[in-house]
Amino acid sequence: MNAQRMTMTLAGTFILIALGLGQMYGQFDLTTMSWLWFVIFVGVNLFQSGLTGFCPLTKILKAIGLQ
Repeated sequence: MNAQRMTMTLAGTFILIALGLGQMYGQFDLTTMSWLWFVIFVGVNLFQSGLTGFCPLTKILKAIGLQ
């Protein structure tokens, strides 16, 4: 694992930990639909792309012609 993938993995982990702690201490409620679910999606995607090296957004951007 290189430094970039480790950074992505740790960033995703910190996002998910922060959301879990916010839920645990009653700062927000994840049982209702809110924009926090988008943050969860981003955190999970960062975590999995750091571990696997596969990023769906990178595939989409390359498909439309970006380098």
